[in-house]
Amino acid sequence: MPRAGGKRLKCHTQLTRSSQEVQKSKCEEATKVAIEVGFRHIDGAFVYGTEEEVGRAIHEKIADGTVKREDIFYTGKKEEIRTSSERTVVFGSLQLGSTFHRPELVRSCLEQSLKKLKFDYVDLFIIHIPVSLKPGPDLSPMDENGKLIFDIVDLRQTWEAMEACKDAGLVKSIGVSNFNRRQLEMILNKPGLKYKPVLNQVECHPYLNQSKLLAFCKSKDILFEAYCALGSQRDKMWIDQSTPVLLEDPVLGAIAKKYNRSPALVALRYQLQRGIVVLFKSFTRKRIEENFQVFNFQLSEEDMKTIDGLNKNLRYLNLIQLVDHPQFPFKDE
Repeated sequence: MPRAGGKRLKCHTQLTRSSQEVQKSKCEEATKVAIEVGFRHIDGAFVYGTEEEVGRAIHEKIADGTVKREDIFYTGKKEEIRTSSERTVVFGSLQLGSTFHRPELVRSCLEQSLKKLKFDYVDLFIIHIPVSLKPGPDLSPMDENGKLIFDIVDLRQTWEAMEACKDAGLVKSIGVSNFNRRQLEMILNKPGLKYKPVLNQVECHPYLNQSKLLAFCKSKDILFEAYCALGSQRDKMWIDQSTPVLLEDPVLGAIAKKYNRSPALVALRYQLQRGIVVLFKSFTRKRIEENFQVFNFQLSEEDMKTIDGLNKNLRYLNLIQLVDHPQFPFKDE
């Protein structure tokens, strides 16, 4: 299995993204539960606004002896323990927000997150999305017409600033999110490249299996990480409510019944067997414990091919608010 910063990555849970419906205190409690169950990679981001709560949860689990800091893999967009065989689970990532793409702002974004988390370093720091927005205190800057205010930044310069953060010991590894092949090649072919992206985090599930992008990433030894691995949570702000619900797919349901598992576990297992790092989200102990059972069974080759056949190139998170930006990533693969 490929490694990031010397650690194997396999599967992790996203507990740090809060919404109006989910209080920050629930993120804190869910983080503690996930660590107790065995997860060690919890996905985070500056824009989620839950870093203080997540940091407290981690430090509490370190203090009570559940884990050590070296067991934890924290990703910040912009860990892992090895239990047995493939049961490798990661702790978290930090994401570089779109208003911090200018190279002179990259380190400040990271340092703000480190301060809130009370960490000396993060394990993985990734560019959240290749679309740049106007710098400033507002993470979603809008004009008088309610449209996002774009910025134009050479992401190769952003990448150089992230490389400098790695050299400074503030991050162990650096990567990207929502990059298409062309954008990955832009970084990989950059003159003077010191560190290539260790990971590309993208939407990926049976309705959008990303087979071409996955093959490209594998060919370049870039880990492929799936968000929306269970479809989506149907947030009306982001998701077209007319799109089919992945976990209600009858083919997926039939396979789940065959293995006496839930459709969610089958969808997650499908990705693991493709060599994909899986990101999934839950706030309840029952669901977190259920998700960990993904390591306890294996899909047959025939069933894997059947799930391959569900691909519709259907993207739940279209981000149409960003479609006019020249670096909008979803116009090509």
